[in-house]
Amino acid sequence: MALLAGENLEYIDKKFYDLVISTAPMETLYDGCRWAEGPVWFNDGGYLLWSDIPNNRILRYTPDLGVSTFRSPANYTNGHTRDREGRLISCSHGARAVLRTEPDGTVTTLVDSYQGKRLNSPNDVVVKSDGTIWFTDPPYGILSDYEGYKSDQEQERCNVFRFDPADGSLTVVVDDFAKPNGLAFSADESILYIADTGRSHDPDWPAHIRQFDVMGGKTLANGRTYVDVDTGLPDGFRLDTEGNIWTSAGPCVNVYNPAGALLGRIRTGQATSNLTFGGARRNRLFITSSQYVYSLYVGATGLQRP
Repeated sequence: MALLAGENLEYIDKKFYDLVISTAPMETLYDGCRWAEGPVWFNDGGYLLWSDIPNNRILRYTPDLGVSTFRSPANYTNGHTRDREGRLISCSHGARAVLRTEPDGTVTTLVDSYQGKRLNSPNDVVVKSDGTIWFTDPPYGILSDYEGYKSDQEQERCNVFRFDPADGSLTVVVDDFAKPNGLAFSADESILYIADTGRSHDPDWPAHIRQFDVMGGKTLANGRTYVDVDTGLPDGFRLDTEGNIWTSAGPCVNVYNPAGALLGRIRTGQATSNLTFGGARRNRLFITSSQYVYSLYVGATGLQRP
């Protein structure tokens, strides 16, 4: 099923005409999830992976073959990315850990505690060019038995962490978020963008994306608000090669320029969780939205790493 070309697009700035393709339909790739999250594209394999968290599985879409099960049970994984060797890095609500899938399929626990206490429930993750792994740790996976295992929160705060696989060190880089969520580096890795979705549980809490200067490749400074999302939550987002941010925003994907001005929207009609660029030319946008996974070709090129 596909939404007719162009009818899902809302143009706010003329620049948006260059970033989308009005004749490209939004295709439904799958509609059988309970809550789809964390898409990641494997260009070397030509397939997309994503989490269906409540159903405790990771699904795979291959253009010629359709959708199949990649892993089930999957320990209630949420966000995914790839490391510099092309291995799958996953945030697990069930294990309250960051996991790595080795080439032979073995799953390795990279980190599951900080200062002797269990992590909350790692949510989203990115890998920097030096191989370090940066991830957010809100409590969503331990709030109920729906997306993990209901448990007490052991960490005093909901932190953003930097993990170095080379020496096993884990450090807090930001500790003042209500519920840190999606994150992504700028092209030159001088800025880290981090979403706060605290409004999911309190109307007075944030629904915004902040940006931080990356200092010496290891610490963050000068935190400031990049954009307040006007509809829904900025659960997950990605950058294109021009520095624009494409983010979930309730029943839409909002696209903002590097200065934080809204350029346009892609309407999904569902609560949108996350997105990623993929395809051979990184010009196919994959969107996880409630029980659906959508795709559409766009005029932009994704800043895909690795």
